[in-house]
Amino acid sequence: MRAAAAIAEQRKKMTNNSGQSHDQVEAEQPLLAHLVEMRDRLLRAVLVVLVIFVGVFYFANDMYHIVATPLMEHLPEGASMISTKPAGTFFTPMKLALMLSIFLAMPFILYQMWAFIAPGLYTHERKLIVPLLISSTLLFYAGMLFAYYVVFPLMFGFFVNVAPEGVTVMTDISEYLDFVLKIFFAFGIAFEVPIATILLVWVGATTPESLGQKRPYIIVGAFVIGMLLTPPDIISQTLLALPMWVLFEIGLIASRYFLRLKRQRQEEVEQEEELESEEDMEAALDRYESEERSTSANKGGQRED
Repeated sequence: MRAAAAIAEQRKKMTNNSGQSHDQVEAEQPLLAHLVEMRDRLLRAVLVVLVIFVGVFYFANDMYHIVATPLMEHLPEGASMISTKPAGTFFTPMKLALMLSIFLAMPFILYQMWAFIAPGLYTHERKLIVPLLISSTLLFYAGMLFAYYVVFPLMFGFFVNVAPEGVTVMTDISEYLDFVLKIFFAFGIAFEVPIATILLVWVGATTPESLGQKRPYIIVGAFVIGMLLTPPDIISQTLLALPMWVLFEIGLIASRYFLRLKRQRQEEVEQEEELESEEDMEAALDRYESEERSTSANKGGQRED
């Protein structure tokens, strides 16, 4: 008897262990599937960037000339840009081509991110994310265009005109590229202020009314961010802070609209839940009444017998 009991206990332990291992395998499989999907989407994004890079690398020198035009237009007659590094004439345009490839591939990269997280979102959240992705991409490009056509002419004209007497402006091509890429990135990120405002209101971190009351602090913060993200000059700082303020006001108006949509959606869900609860109650009452009738019929039959 003791041997039989020991064998039964051992079998029970083996069954429990096998069940636990099976649960662990089932828990690990979704994680591995997500990791594989993430890897595939990253590889697709990298592949698209490389394909664009191969296509634009041939025009790297022409693209650098376009990027350098805002500065070259303000250089004194006879002055030009220089390269202080032996391989700078090759690697600097190549770097520009690579960065341009990433900027051009940004819609595809954002789409891969969206496709990865979309299965975990509700339907109403998907309806919000799609326009936000499109608008964030367009706003980033708009920030870069604003920097190129508005900020660069004013800023480089100021820099060249304030050069001390006897100093010839001869900018290195590598230093110039690093400078303009920083400006492009700063203005691209700054133009995402409406998206950040909408998301903060949507997740419930704040409200449009609260943001409106904190407007003076936000304006000061815009100038502080402009000071940190731009070179140490008042022109680029102001040209970054003012659009951020205007875009904040646009985001505030848009957040009120999206918040209204969110509340309407919540009301619809609550109404649907109330209808479902009423239908469940009616079905329960019908079952109760049918059971009562069947019970009464059974009792009546027993009395007749």
